[in-house]
Amino acid sequence: MSAISSMLAIIGGTGLYQLDGLAVESRVPVADTPWGTPSDEVVIGRYGVQRVLFLARHGARHTLAPHAVNYRANLWRLQQLGAHAVLGVNSVGGIRADLPPRALALPEQIIDYTWGRAGTYSGEQGAPVRHIDFAEPYSAALRARLFAAARAAGVDLRAGGCYGCTQGPRLETAAEIARLRRDGCAMVGMTGMPEAALARELGLDYACVAVLANWAAGCDPEPHAVTLEEVQANVRAASAALGLLLAQFLQGA
Repeated sequence: MSAISSMLAIIGGTGLYQLDGLAVESRVPVADTPWGTPSDEVVIGRYGVQRVLFLARHGARHTLAPHAVNYRANLWRLQQLGAHAVLGVNSVGGIRADLPPRALALPEQIIDYTWGRAGTYSGEQGAPVRHIDFAEPYSAALRARLFAAARAAGVDLRAGGCYGCTQGPRLETAAEIARLRRDGCAMVGMTGMPEAALARELGLDYACVAVLANWAAGCDPEPHAVTLEEVQANVRAASAALGLLLAQFLQGA
């Protein structure tokens, strides 16, 4: 399959299964890559003058658990179709006190607590080994543009600090969150890695917009059991601000 023209790709996480306002031009059906099968079809369209690729990380019906997502196939397919930069939207739990449910944040660092995931394109026999520089996992240029878009749109986008990426799909124990807090994590999610590292291996600019879906275990000022319904309600409530942010960002992309 030949590449189209260079463009931005958005990977939608929990609650973001389509991109509102996107004028759809075509859809690339699910098909195998050298790294297996992507999560779903890739939607190609325009947002104003900006051409955009969109892929639902968990599939359009949210059928893929975080550890089961084929991150290598997803990033490979997006680059193959002409993506030069990738914006990942990830639902997370808040650890830091100023990151409550329904907030939006831009992490600047990440700690990988996952295991067993295919996290490199250098893992196959005979493939060249690349030791990428990953000291700064997110693109400073993309983050600056997102903050500028948030200011222009009147959206409260917070500096998110460090993202702790856990294996899932279960939520974490209070003791695990206490450990993440000691490690310096401000938020916790399950899909930030290896996505960010794979994007770097492919030479793609990458940034993450974190949607705060719930308090992490032991962090809620009013402790209670987290339910899927609560998480979905918080993600829906944050979707208006997220939509404004993405619209402003894409108009200036």
